[in-house]
Amino acid sequence: MADVIFLQNDLFTKFLFPFLLAFFIVFAILERTKLFGEGKKQLNALTAFVIGLIFVTAVYPVLVVNNLILFMTVALVAIFVILMIWGFIMGDYTKFQSNKILSWILIVIAGVAFIAAVIWATGWYSNLANFFSNTGLSQTIATNAVFVIVIAVALALVLKGAKEVKKG
Repeated sequence: MADVIFLQNDLFTKFLFPFLLAFFIVFAILERTKLFGEGKKQLNALTAFVIGLIFVTAVYPVLVVNNLILFMTVALVAIFVILMIWGFIMGDYTKFQSNKILSWILIVIAGVAFIAAVIWATGWYSNLANFFSNTGLSQTIATNAVFVIVIAVALALVLKGAKEVKKG
């Protein structure tokens, strides 16, 4: 089992971090809105301190905020990875302006790779594999996926032909 570091102590995770988060957010809002007037830093700090203490005494709001913070950090990392992949693919966009089909193919491949990476990183792969293989839905889903792909390709070709007819 992994060692617990001091920042994972209950004192930090259930009291200090939520208190500091609530304190700084309330203090920043009070400073920005100048609710108590200009130059009232001490009053804003004392008000934020009291609100932060009240916040950490209630268990459920702290749990909700902790869960939201965890979700936000995972979402930020996921967005960062998407933007990094996008930057690698579309680095010099002038190269891809002439061949838009290639850029869209690369974007779709990167999207599928990102979804696969998220499924792998979260450990959902075995659950999904069990779901599709044990429920008898695997053939139904595969058949429907093939039909959807064929229809999408046919629709794309028809729409592309309609655009070329309008241009000509």
